[in-house]
Amino acid sequence: MSSTSITFRGSTGALLAGRLELPVGAQRGVALLAHCFTCSKDLSGLVRIARALAARGYAVLRFDFTGLGESEGTLAEGHFAANVGDLVAAAEHLKEHVGAPTVLIGHSLGGAASLLAAGQIPSLRAVVTVGAPAEPSHVLRLFTADKGELEESGSVEVAIAGRHFRITREFLAALDQGSMHEAIGALRLALLVIHAPRDQTVGIDNAAAIFKAAKHPKSFLSLDDADHLLTRPADARYVGEVIASWAERYLDPASSEPTIELRGATVAAAIGRDLYRTRMVTGEHAWIADEPARVGGGELGPNPFDMVNAGLAACTSMTLRMYADRKEWPLDGVTTRVSYEQVSAPAGSATQGKIGRFDRRVELDGELDDEQRARLIEIADKCPVHRLLTGTIEVVTSPEPTEENDG
Repeated sequence: MSSTSITFRGSTGALLAGRLELPVGAQRGVALLAHCFTCSKDLSGLVRIARALAARGYAVLRFDFTGLGESEGTLAEGHFAANVGDLVAAAEHLKEHVGAPTVLIGHSLGGAASLLAAGQIPSLRAVVTVGAPAEPSHVLRLFTADKGELEESGSVEVAIAGRHFRITREFLAALDQGSMHEAIGALRLALLVIHAPRDQTVGIDNAAAIFKAAKHPKSFLSLDDADHLLTRPADARYVGEVIASWAERYLDPASSEPTIELRGATVAAAIGRDLYRTRMVTGEHAWIADEPARVGGGELGPNPFDMVNAGLAACTSMTLRMYADRKEWPLDGVTTRVSYEQVSAPAGSATQGKIGRFDRRVELDGELDDEQRARLIEIADKCPVHRLLTGTIEVVTSPEPTEENDG
């Protein structure tokens, strides 16, 4: 699978940060994943769900709501109504750049927001809640001790899971917006309610209320002894795999995208008619290459030059790690930064016009003396990819035999 960072504008105008996981093979569907209250897109359980879905052919967007994680804004601005709007904005971004979302998945309060946002996203075929409250006002219990100060000053700072947030009257008012039963009953979408009977944060009665309010088709999955945040990796992966299988019956048949065969090569790249999404595979790994939007690409992965730069950077860091370990030097870490550009050939050079130049900067962390640092910089030139790029290279191109002319 391929993973890339994206940004888009949310319902309040704040720039929201997201992570897009893309399948390498045929795209089975497009899923939008909403996180829990005061959490982020990088909650370990959500990351594992997203990756399990991507492994089963789904493109998955997980993002930080306004005021949380890496997104702009404040938690006060990112109230519950804004969360609903952020989901609709994320769906529009997916529709424009990847494909209209077909599955909406919400964890905890993100599940409540998903139930309300679903009616505003026409492309959806299925909705999934994981440990979701039946009413957004469920989280009001977190602020009971501070309501007096809140009424007096208009805002109050609260500590939730060791983190401090400023809450306003408007934020709480947006949570206390009444019954969601009517909205759930009007979904007219396939619904999967996932809940742990022993959830200590959102009780199982919430799952019963959501399930009762919903019309068919609806399903329920019990997570036995899982916790609210799905901290056990096996629980989160299980949720992702079940969602992938359950949602398939409500989606259109997947478009056929042939498997890429290496046929003895080290790496293979295949592109269809989608500019310029290119599937890349090696023996053990698969990822996506693409071009920037300014040249017609979708920015779904690194471009070819980025991958060459990455190869040099990775090889340099690995080589220095190996050398320092062999010498037993106190090297704590290496960060290699590489860029490429076309520059004029040096005066007096046999080469005329432009030449390619890699700019490589090496950052060494650790209690190294000046002699050790100087030696490591010298060793950077010994990395195999450096030697490949600076040596004599020959590229031989030949047509791959097809099934028709193999015999």
